[in-house]
Amino acid sequence: MAQEQRRLAAILAADVVGYSRLMAADESGTLEQLTNLRTDVIEPKIAQFHGRIVGAAGDSLLVEFASAINAVQCAIDTQEGLSRQNAGLPEDRRMVFRMGVNLGDVIAKADTIHGDGVNVASRLEKLAEPGGICIGQSVYDQVRGKLACTYTDLGEQRLHNIPEPVRVYRIKPSTHGATVPTVPLVRNALPLTDKPSIAVLPFANLSGDSEQEYFADGMVEEIITALSRMHWLFVIARNSTFVYKGRAVDVKQIGRELGVRYVLEGSVRKAGSRVRITGQLIDSTTSAHLWADRFDGSMEDVFDLQDKVTASVVAAIAPKLERAEIERSRRKPTESLDAYDYYLRGLAAIHLWTKSSCTEALVHFYRAIELDPAFASAYGMAARCYSMRKVGGWVEDASKEIAEADRLATLAANLGRDDAVALAAAGIALSFVVGDLDRARELEDRATALDPNMAWAWLWSAWTSVWLGESEAAKEQVARALRLSPLDSHRSSMFAAMAAAHFLVGSYDDALAWAERAARERRGFLFSGVLIAASAALAGNADRAREALDELRSTHPDLSVSKQSLSFPFRRPQDIERLAEGLRKAGLPE
Repeated sequence: MAQEQRRLAAILAADVVGYSRLMAADESGTLEQLTNLRTDVIEPKIAQFHGRIVGAAGDSLLVEFASAINAVQCAIDTQEGLSRQNAGLPEDRRMVFRMGVNLGDVIAKADTIHGDGVNVASRLEKLAEPGGICIGQSVYDQVRGKLACTYTDLGEQRLHNIPEPVRVYRIKPSTHGATVPTVPLVRNALPLTDKPSIAVLPFANLSGDSEQEYFADGMVEEIITALSRMHWLFVIARNSTFVYKGRAVDVKQIGRELGVRYVLEGSVRKAGSRVRITGQLIDSTTSAHLWADRFDGSMEDVFDLQDKVTASVVAAIAPKLERAEIERSRRKPTESLDAYDYYLRGLAAIHLWTKSSCTEALVHFYRAIELDPAFASAYGMAARCYSMRKVGGWVEDASKEIAEADRLATLAANLGRDDAVALAAAGIALSFVVGDLDRARELEDRATALDPNMAWAWLWSAWTSVWLGESEAAKEQVARALRLSPLDSHRSSMFAAMAAAHFLVGSYDDALAWAERAARERRGFLFSGVLIAASAALAGNADRAREALDELRSTHPDLSVSKQSLSFPFRRPQDIERLAEGLRKAGLPE
């Protein structure tokens, strides 16, 4: 028999509201939707906060955490992610969860847990509102004052088969009283721009092989890139459109959420050396289908297939457009199909933004470079990986990584003089890793001129403006990035850049609010935590500054004022001193 073990654990219980109704209406669709939500939202968040699934029956989940703070933050972030996924669906198709969190003694046996601690969590979940979270007194005592939440005391509640009443609290995310800047949320409509606008949704992978998912995603990314080169066309960035991956979507809702008139959707089927791409263009304001077509070819013709799709979309949007405009979109990143394949694999990995995926991306980009030594974008994205390593605190040999980032960025810039991806990626590596702000500024300006629709180019340009002390320019550049990619999976960096821009001019309340948003988007983003601590301290919010500093030092115990002053490449001494002053005031040692 498996040995029993008792321990204290934080338990998160969750299940779907109205699951039986959803199953009765569409059994196979509901199961697929639940699977997608678990894969895309729930399980990544559980992994992020070091949880362990110990029970999963039907629509319910039971998750064990070693920390009550991690359990509650996981519940908050998961509910926010689920809300974003549901936003584009009709009311009767939305899959909404209730959640409860308890801290108590459990009996661990085999791969699951039992006991009153588990039972209380399940009862708390039943008390939560649809889309809401309830916690018990034991959890409240642990998390009070440590998370960006407000609490509503529901009083003592009698829970089924639990002998003693339990005091229950309903929780809701908050911003510590700071004024949250206005940023379009998923459910809000964005106005149409004054020029033609389009969002390219993830293409369905019909290859029957999940390993080919990266190829379908890369195909879409290349089509987005080609369309983006047309300055007269407003193109939503890849990271915002990929929020809709794997979901049944309403194009009218997508049009409102992203502020675009046209939506392109399609599929890719790759079988051996043959590829079939299908596409359809829809007017999001009327749901009218403007164009649909199918393109067949061999892998050797894959770039021509992309060109055909792009040209057909453009022709449907602007029938009288001169053919020369379409021809300008026809740029092949490499003549080596194998190199291109590895490049797509690297792109798929880099979007995950984890230590392991960053390492994987580097392997793929280096392999692409080995196969095609003139592949500028591969050099640029490899250089960008070193920037991500620094942001994530994954640097192992700083001087070696600085030299390699410089080498890759220089090659990307020299080989890709007309390649916006290569130039922009090289720019962020030169700026943040190498500290060569002048060269970075030149490359990023060229990238945004070549491709004014590239959200990341504007974001990386904003960070260089921050390091140069150009606050207003940084704000404008972040605003451009957010408008081009309002649902970007890397919004944490956008929010942090905006926070830094406000911090530079002493707008500490605004800086704090933006930094809080960045921290909620991505836990463990070092600069967000640094800005929260410094901004809160300089704004006179000593309690929040201490909380932020405690959280930072729990993951970065060797953090100091001097190390932070050296980590970020501010050019102006007054900006370095402002940050140092805030961190000292928050209580960080020299």
